[in-house]
Amino acid sequence: MPGNERVCRLLKEIIQKPGNDACADCGAPDPSWGSCSLGVFICVQCSGIHRNIPYIGMKVKSLSLSRWEDQDVKFMAENGNELMKQRYEAVVPVYYYKPTHKDCQVLREQWIRAKYERKEFTGEGKKRTYEEGTRDGMLMKRGRDNGQFLNRRFVLSEREGTLKYFTKYDAKEPKAVIKVDSINAAFQPEKIGNPNGLQITYLKDYSTRNIFLYHDSGKEIVDWFNSIRAIQLHYLKVAFPGANDAELMPKLTRNFLKEGYMEKTGPRHTEGFKKRWFTLDHRRLMYYKDPLDAFAKGEAFLGHQDHGYSASPGLPAGTHCNGAWQHGITIVTPERSFLFTCETEVEQQDWLKHFNDVISIQMSPQEYSMEAMFRHKH
Repeated sequence: MPGNERVCRLLKEIIQKPGNDACADCGAPDPSWGSCSLGVFICVQCSGIHRNIPYIGMKVKSLSLSRWEDQDVKFMAENGNELMKQRYEAVVPVYYYKPTHKDCQVLREQWIRAKYERKEFTGEGKKRTYEEGTRDGMLMKRGRDNGQFLNRRFVLSEREGTLKYFTKYDAKEPKAVIKVDSINAAFQPEKIGNPNGLQITYLKDYSTRNIFLYHDSGKEIVDWFNSIRAIQLHYLKVAFPGANDAELMPKLTRNFLKEGYMEKTGPRHTEGFKKRWFTLDHRRLMYYKDPLDAFAKGEAFLGHQDHGYSASPGLPAGTHCNGAWQHGITIVTPERSFLFTCETEVEQQDWLKHFNDVISIQMSPQEYSMEAMFRHKH
C-alpha cells in the first residue's frame, strides 16, 4: 500500500486535475496506474504496454498497491496528462489513428511506442515513414481459395492513388489494383487469428471484396494502416476542396459498426434459415458463409427511414422459423424484406439498435448514388 494516508490523499488530489481522470494514452476513464518516469496517469491495460518499454517502463506504479516516494508524488503533481500531451502529442498528423480503450492491442501499443519511445510527435523534424507518399513491402496475405497465408508484395502510391499487390516480388503485372479512395482498413485480430491482423475491404465491380493480411511486426502493420489513411486524406482534400479536416476524418478508414452470426432466410421467406456471418459497415449489411470469405454472399443497403426503410423485432406472422434461434428481426427496404434470427435477446437488441441508428441518419449525396447503384445491381 502507499506509504501513508497523506500520500494517498495527495495522489487523489492530483488525479482530480483536468486530464488526469482519463488514461493519457487510450482515454479509458479512472486510470489506476501512474508512470513516474513520464508523469502520466494510465489504465491497467496501457500500464502493461509501458512496462515492456525500456527506460520508461521501470517506474510504472499502481495508485493503490505500490509504494510511492515523495519525489514520485511531486513529479506527478508537476507534470500530469495535459502537460505531457502537449509535449508528446505536439504534432500528431491529423490522419494518424489515435486508438481508444476499445481498440486492439497492436494499435494501442504502437501509439504508445510512437509517442514515448520513438518520439514521433514531438515536432523535432522527424521524417515519418507513413508520410512518404509511397510504401513498398511484403505482407502475409490469406489465399482466397485455400485459406493459407502467403508472402505477397504490396505497393501503395499517392501519385497513382492505388494499392497494388503482386503474387511474386518481381512480377511485372499486379494481381490487383485497388483505388485508395475505395479502401477501408480495419484491425481484426480475433477474426484473422493473428494479433496484427488487418482486413482491407474495397469495391470491385460494385461488390465488396475482402483481403486479410498480417505482418509479424506490429510497427510495420500499423505504419501501413496510417500510410493508407495519409494518402486517403490527400485524395479527399482534392475531391472536397472546401471541406475541413473535421469533415474529412470520418471518411477515412472506419471500424465496422457490428459483426457476428445471425440466421437468415431467402427472399421468398419460405427457405430454411441458415447461419451466416454478418458485417454492418455503415449503410451496407453484408453476409458471408464464413467470416474470412473474400466476397459477400449478399448484401442489403440501409437507407433513411423516410424512404421506406425500417428495422423491428420479431418476424411477420406465419413465418416458419425452422432455425435454432428464435429472436427475430425484420428489416424492410423498398425492394424487399429481410428476415433474421439471433441466438439471444441481447444480440437481437444490439443489432436492432445499430440498424435503427443507421436508418435514422440523413443520407449524404454519395450515399444516394450508392443506393441507386445498389437498386440497379439488385
